[in-house]
Amino acid sequence: MDAKLNEIEVNGLKYVPKDNQPTSELCENYFIVRTYSAGVFAGEIVEREGQEVEMVNARRLWYWSGAASLSQLAMEGVKKPDECKFPQEVARVVLTQAIEILSCTKGAQESIKGVKIWKQ
Repeated sequence: MDAKLNEIEVNGLKYVPKDNQPTSELCENYFIVRTYSAGVFAGEIVEREGQEVEMVNARRLWYWSGAASLSQLAMEGVKKPDECKFPQEVARVVLTQAIEILSCTKGAQESIKGVKIWKQ
């Protein structure tokens, strides 16, 4: 039997084999966009003009855990997905006051998309 070890916990810290680490390769079209007053969204950008950004398949990142900043979130994803609050994706959103746009790695994209839909 050729079973792979996914993770091991030692003294409360989780470790994963090197080949299971999230990839640092950037996605072609998956971004985190921070706005002035509408919050933070992750998804695909289809159009940008000045501070206006149109996104599809976008999730609002209302609360995240396991990343110190949006920069870390864009590179590494979340470390505590069960503590994050990301509502379901919306088909399309136009953000009118984008002030930061971060490219995401493929690992971060998988991590963000993998967070359970938060409902209240």
